[in-house]
Amino acid sequence: MYNNVELAKILRSNGCKVTPQRLAVYEMLSNTTEHPTAETIYKQVKPLYPTMSFATVYKSLEILSKLNIIQVLNTGEDSYRYDANIEEHAHIVCTKCGKVADVKPLPSREIVDAVEEDTKFQVQGKQFYFYGICPECQKLH
Repeated sequence: MYNNVELAKILRSNGCKVTPQRLAVYEMLSNTTEHPTAETIYKQVKPLYPTMSFATVYKSLEILSKLNIIQVLNTGEDSYRYDANIEEHAHIVCTKCGKVADVKPLPSREIVDAVEEDTKFQVQGKQFYFYGICPECQKLH
């Protein structure tokens, strides 16, 4: 994860403005493992910047994603989730409550090799998702 000085340097070197709101969006993301939606991020950052719009949060997430500073997760819900941990790792999604958790890095080289061999594609990126029922939801049954 990046600190504010490192993040500002990356943004500037890519021709992007460094704004307090943009820094706050990243800071919120880098201090959680919850994998929030843009709406959740907006609700948490808005009290710090009352005049900030949802569009500002969304645009900030879009820029951070394009610069590979955050990951965008498509877990099959109506909205995307975001993760400041850009190290290679899988995610597991609870099919009951929607909670998303990190999975430690997996030995994915064999899978990538098999995919490349089968499709003749050169794999340039990957995301692994697992689905199940989280411990909290298991207790409810």
